[in-house]
Amino acid sequence: MIGRLTGRIAEDGADGTVILDVGGVGYEVLVPMGTGGRAASDATGCVTLYVHTHVREDAFLLYGFASRSERAAFRELIGVSSIGPKLAANILGVLSVSELASAVVTGNLKALTRVPGVGKKTAERIALELKDKLSAHSRPAASSLADASAGGRPGDLLHGALTRMGYKPAEADRAVAALGDRIATVALTDLVREALALLSP
Repeated sequence: MIGRLTGRIAEDGADGTVILDVGGVGYEVLVPMGTGGRAASDATGCVTLYVHTHVREDAFLLYGFASRSERAAFRELIGVSSIGPKLAANILGVLSVSELASAVVTGNLKALTRVPGVGKKTAERIALELKDKLSAHSRPAASSLADASAGGRPGDLLHGALTRMGYKPAEADRAVAALGDRIATVALTDLVREALALLSP
């Protein structure tokens, strides 16, 4: 079983896969949207992905995450009935771990159904089955995004949210500039989601 990989991202596909070059060996890793920007990198440009090895009869798949908490949330999600690894990865590409936990704990089905492929019944199942398992992660959501609405300029709040997620200041600047006037009228959580889409290769 592979638990962690550190290397350079040699290829970043539009289908949610990256090729991570580790000592000359290219590992194909499936990742949530925005993982490349959130993953920690060193001075040489190498990134570390925390890996879940998914084995089935016809495939041996690697799912990579920017943090241990993302991987832990992924493993909880695939334990929910009818949630497969692809949908679990999609969920973590739209919602951060803290946002997911907050939605589960508060029963915010609207937040969960923002994820393509998650309907009301699936959202209800996620909230029911994960409420006790993800409650420990619900508090960071308040400090990172929800409480951010208490004050500050929207552009600064978005910039701060992106840099806390691991993006470089220049990348956050680019997202803020691209969203333009929408920053003044759209909710911060939605702005973050749109920014992640803009910053994804």
